[in-house]
Amino acid sequence: MEEIIYRIAISLPAFLLAIVCHEAAHAWMAKRFGDTTGEQLGRLSLNPVVHYDLIGTVIFPLIGAMLGGTMFGWAKPVPVDTRRFKNIRSGIFWVSFAGPLANIILMVLSAILLALMITKVSPAFSYYQVSSDMLKSAVTINVLLAVFNLIPFPPLDGSKMVTSMLDYNNARKYEELQRYSFVFLIILIMTPILNWIMTPALIASNLIVNVFIHIFAGF
Repeated sequence: MEEIIYRIAISLPAFLLAIVCHEAAHAWMAKRFGDTTGEQLGRLSLNPVVHYDLIGTVIFPLIGAMLGGTMFGWAKPVPVDTRRFKNIRSGIFWVSFAGPLANIILMVLSAILLALMITKVSPAFSYYQVSSDMLKSAVTINVLLAVFNLIPFPPLDGSKMVTSMLDYNNARKYEELQRYSFVFLIILIMTPILNWIMTPALIASNLIVNVFIHIFAGF
């Protein structure tokens, strides 16, 4: 039980920041392209309460933590009215990409802070282990969220990015795959496919951390 509580404690701040920034980024980018729906609904905010989803924000990540894995989940999707976009194709692409991009930026910032912690802070510091574990968790959570959402299967962000490049008829046919989204999710979870997708991304994130460690070690 102590191990579970510790895992939740070090992961929860990073998890909440990751999903909140993800959704707020969608709302922010939508506003830039002319759609203020998200802003009007209060979603252009870093307040976790306005992005809260019972299953994705509470139940699913807690189950992951209790099973010994990383906290993983989602927030309530930001409504987007593409009819308001000044440029529909560019709007759909960038609004969809904004969420994963926010997680990539958070991952890089976490990697920088982790590298600074490792190279510039003494292990004798009282909160060294806790701080390091929190930053490692932040790197992992954000890279997993970014890569998962970039998978090009509806309704994930990656599929909408692909849709923005298709003509109307092909886009509608592609979106019909969403009816199989639950089956697709089960296949990802029950087979090694998800691991095949995530492992290279996790290796890349570790390399990024090591690059920053080598850079800061030289100062």
